[in-house]
Amino acid sequence: MRDAFSNALVRLALADPKVLLLTGDHGYALFDEFRKRCPDQYINAGIAEQNMVGMAAGLARVGFRPFVYGLAAFVPIRTVEQIKLDIAHDDLPVVLLGDGAGFVYSHLGTSHQSTEDIACTRAIPGLEVLSPADRFEMTASMDYAYAANGPVYLRMGKSDRGDVHAAPITTLRAGGLVQVREGRADRPGLIATGSMVRAAADIAQELDLAVWSAPVLKPLLAEDVCTAARATSGLVTLEEHSVLGGLGAAVAEITSEHQPTRVLRIGVPDRFSEHCGTHAYLLREHGLDTDSVRAKVQGFIR
Repeated sequence: MRDAFSNALVRLALADPKVLLLTGDHGYALFDEFRKRCPDQYINAGIAEQNMVGMAAGLARVGFRPFVYGLAAFVPIRTVEQIKLDIAHDDLPVVLLGDGAGFVYSHLGTSHQSTEDIACTRAIPGLEVLSPADRFEMTASMDYAYAANGPVYLRMGKSDRGDVHAAPITTLRAGGLVQVREGRADRPGLIATGSMVRAAADIAQELDLAVWSAPVLKPLLAEDVCTAARATSGLVTLEEHSVLGGLGAAVAEITSEHQPTRVLRIGVPDRFSEHCGTHAYLLREHGLDTDSVRAKVQGFIR
């Protein structure tokens, strides 16, 4: 998925010389090809993420198309005020790229783990939020973000979990769900985003459940969520993010207003990690490993 991100960024920059990449002293190997082919469109702003977002706003104001890259713990979390006032308030075409969302930077502790970024960005007016699940969704998300011509936050979680889709996605619909598999109408359906879509697909294969991926978290189409609710006996949301303010909250908000149904939100509990460790360890600690998720879903099946 990171290769798909890099390739899409290079392609967009070659096609449009106004595309700029700003990085907060991260992603060197990831951007080797970009620096080689688009050296004049690369800016290392250093470990000064708040200044970097302000710089991107200024560049966008004079006609450039900045893509701002950082760890999700810093972009957007460290820079929420600048994103809100410098970029979103004036509807500037800046794409914010938060890499390593969730527990990817597991060994580095709470300071580098980002489980609140969706909640923070969903609340900023005018800011769209993307969360691709595999390389195909990543490529489509990059094209979507560029075409949006406005403020976008693109969340990148665990990037090596394998393909969810069998073929490229030509376009993303604004707020639309992407169905991954069909399932039994008398059982719950799974709506997952980012790194959890792969786990959802594996569990659904065993239990014959329908699965939808949510690569666009804001806006999220009420019509698509209601269609999923009507086609199943309830909805289970899965995300490597807090259960507060993320995908599960968005689905619960929509269904409570438009299509009442049972909703089980599976995500990070309202607490910090107790220990450092591998990504797999932290998923287990927070009940997001495949065995724990399967048990929760089975308990939700009537």
